[in-house]
Amino acid sequence: MTENTAVSANTAAQKPTAKQSSHLLEKAMKALFFLCACVSVAAVIVICIFMFAKGCPAIAKIGVGNFLFGTDWSPRNVPASYGIFPMIVGSLYCTAGAIMIGVPIGLLTAIFMAKFCPKKLFKWLMPPINLLAGIPSIVYGFFGMVVVVPIIRNLFGGTGNSVLTVSIILGIMILPTIVGMSVSALKAVPDSYYEGAVALGATHERAVATVVFPAAKSGILASVILAVGRAIGETMAVIMIAGNSTIIPHSLLDSVRTLTGNIVIEMSYAEGLHYDALIGTGVVLFVFILLLNLCFNLVTNRKDKG
Repeated sequence: MTENTAVSANTAAQKPTAKQSSHLLEKAMKALFFLCACVSVAAVIVICIFMFAKGCPAIAKIGVGNFLFGTDWSPRNVPASYGIFPMIVGSLYCTAGAIMIGVPIGLLTAIFMAKFCPKKLFKWLMPPINLLAGIPSIVYGFFGMVVVVPIIRNLFGGTGNSVLTVSIILGIMILPTIVGMSVSALKAVPDSYYEGAVALGATHERAVATVVFPAAKSGILASVILAVGRAIGETMAVIMIAGNSTIIPHSLLDSVRTLTGNIVIEMSYAEGLHYDALIGTGVVLFVFILLLNLCFNLVTNRKDKG
């Protein structure tokens, strides 16, 4: 009896210790998660402070109007000119072209993969699509130089380094983002939505198009926004196939230079105001991305309320 009593006492004493250890571990993990969140937020704040502290004074010195709407970028001239309007237009043209090519193909592919593709075929098709996201940008650039540029040159003339070439490559690059997130959004829609539409007499295609697809609009919009951010921020592949002329493109076959390309091409030898003007270019690009995300949030919130 004495031994049993001692064992019971030891077991009872160990239980609070185990609970205390579990409680301490839970607190430690919460602190770790909070620290990671703080590091992420701090990184964004530091980047913003650096960019705006270095870029805004340069923009003010050059003149906001001259910087944003000037059509001449000649940092080595005397006096130097720092107009980035051709790069702004070039970035918008290339991004718009990528959206026109990548978004329809990506969304139609996502609908097929989520609602029409057989399960056995899905297992074979989805990995290659996801693999597109892991291909380095420079590989896309080489593909554009070796394959797409000659095709554009032979079909339409010119050098082949053009807005159209960049749009095609960027359209391919944003496909895995659109397809992957859209498939997840479509699969997340409850089956009861589809079953209810079919029960009311809708065909499979009509139920997917009019019920399932609209129900997944938030996730699909998020995929498009992320894809646009990928397209407007892409650098290496773009400078390899764009031609990089600092002029406003007037057609799809004209050479173009984007904001990101301008920074990469000239940052290695820039100094003084030229260096700060390139950081100011990054500020403009950063503001574009912020406005894009803001518009997405406004559209999403408005549709959710509706």
